[in-house]
Amino acid sequence: MTVLGPAAPRQLPYVAPLPLSAVRFDPASLLGSWQELNAAATIPHCLDNIRRTGVLENFSRLTEADPPGKFEGFWFADSDLYKTIEAIGWEMGRSGTGQWAEVLAEVADLLERVQEPDGYLNSNIQGTEGKERFGHLEQSHELYCAGHLLQAAVALHRGGGDTRILAIARRVADLIVNALGDELPLIDGHPEVETALVELYRETGDESYLRAAELQVERRGHQTFTGGFGPPYYQDHLPVREAVEATGHSVRQLYLAAGVTDLYLENGDESLLKAMEQLWDSAFGSKMYLTGGHGSRHRDEAYGDAYELPPDRAYAETCASIAALQWCWRMLLATGQARYAEEMERSLFNAIAASMASSGTAFFYSNPLQLRTGHDGSSEDAPSERLPWYDCACCPPNLARLLASLHGYAATSDASGLQLHLLSAGTFTADALTAVVESGYPWDGDVLVTVSGQGELAIRVPAWATGATLTVTGATVLVEPEPGAYLRVSCEDGATVRLSLPLTPRLIRADERVDAVRGCVAIARGPLVYCIEQADLPDGVLVEQLRLAASVPITEERVPDDLTPVRLRLSAIARPLETDLYAAYQPDLPAGTPITVTAIPYHAWANRGPGAMRVWLPLS
Repeated sequence: MTVLGPAAPRQLPYVAPLPLSAVRFDPASLLGSWQELNAAATIPHCLDNIRRTGVLENFSRLTEADPPGKFEGFWFADSDLYKTIEAIGWEMGRSGTGQWAEVLAEVADLLERVQEPDGYLNSNIQGTEGKERFGHLEQSHELYCAGHLLQAAVALHRGGGDTRILAIARRVADLIVNALGDELPLIDGHPEVETALVELYRETGDESYLRAAELQVERRGHQTFTGGFGPPYYQDHLPVREAVEATGHSVRQLYLAAGVTDLYLENGDESLLKAMEQLWDSAFGSKMYLTGGHGSRHRDEAYGDAYELPPDRAYAETCASIAALQWCWRMLLATGQARYAEEMERSLFNAIAASMASSGTAFFYSNPLQLRTGHDGSSEDAPSERLPWYDCACCPPNLARLLASLHGYAATSDASGLQLHLLSAGTFTADALTAVVESGYPWDGDVLVTVSGQGELAIRVPAWATGATLTVTGATVLVEPEPGAYLRVSCEDGATVRLSLPLTPRLIRADERVDAVRGCVAIARGPLVYCIEQADLPDGVLVEQLRLAASVPITEERVPDDLTPVRLRLSAIARPLETDLYAAYQPDLPAGTPITVTAIPYHAWANRGPGAMRVWLPLS
């Protein structure tokens, strides 16, 4: 059975996504193991917490003539349910599981009973006295929640053939078409419905949904919403073709960008693509963290100024990194450019991976690049370690739906053959060519591809991979291919293609305009950013005392640990702590004590309990 992925354009894009049924990660690979963990632990955990926090009860109470109690949770809590059942839909398509059939039947029954005759469905508005539908769209998240229902319905239909929730979602979408058409020119304060409407159009062929998405996009930028944090927060400050600087609430910005790119993929409006390319340059060129995090301001969960990237105050919301990956995927489909896959990999292996514990049942909402000694992590707004759940629980189910569909972001095809974007062990099948990939990536840089059929195989060479080599059926054909591009090989049946990527640890510096880390370096190996964690330092030495000796080579240490199988050993100086908050300047700093420290992958930090951590280290 052909199972389409999260973005399935009807118009022929530059490269086309492979069906989910044509991709299978090796369960032993890092990406494959994350999917297995997601199915075994994260999705069940999300379901348990949706029940525990009253999300289902918000719906079930509405089935009574006089609804008891009050709505529980944030006003957009419906979306937590929808993202979780979306994850189930993709997992059904991935593994064929039927273990959640009763849950889906229960949800469908509740939604059918609660949905109003004209299609309206929102357990907060319906269940709260005095609230008017579409009356306060700057805050109510009504279309945001509807969008997540639409995406869940598409996933369940593609992954398991479910038609009940698809019918419910179509009634909601039809209401949006009818009620929010030309007569009521309204938009939601939180973009998301745009990309969902496009995908529902792709699934059903109903062009009214595409038209509704276009209206939502074209109406933005006329300062309908002026309260709160102002129009940029709501992505309502400039029309989308003029709003080419990343600003405002980062998740809203990135979801909107994904929706605009989806529109381009269907209607071919080049002005939309041009605007998205400029916006992408802003977001990824001057406002993204080294780990692939987005958003540097806690106050409004927003992008700051260009190069405003403080590591300790990084908000870098998990949902923003997920939205960034989704947008990059659509830009990749639209252009075929390697830079979009490059940033998908960066966020996936770092910011996104760091947001979930090795157990699959605890999460970060924000993802700082530094945690200070003595940090007060008592608030869920800035905890010292991952938490099982949040009052604002948008991130855990968002992770669940991404991981369940992750193989849908790995490869594409075109008339020439197959393109591999995420380097992972697994099997990838295009029309005339199948590639079986064997690799321990990202821990090992050897990527061996065995080809069945005929056609062109394109493999992305990461931008950091200077000194790579390529051999085809044992013969070296290319030494040091261009990093940040695709190697294209014409393959016959039975050919073997080996890409050897050097994983030599390297130091990275930031642009001088990133004032917060001037004079510091970060450590990376392959696609992985590393960090120093207090748990690996000798007693009596704090992370804040370290100064890195950059001239001394970094060595690798292999350990029998699935989470951090490759650690790095670095030479550093542990300087004495200052005795005064502000002291007289000295041209020569007091001598410190030479020590050797261990660095672990950033995505693994805080799995051994709370403690200080740094990605950016001052030089000695």
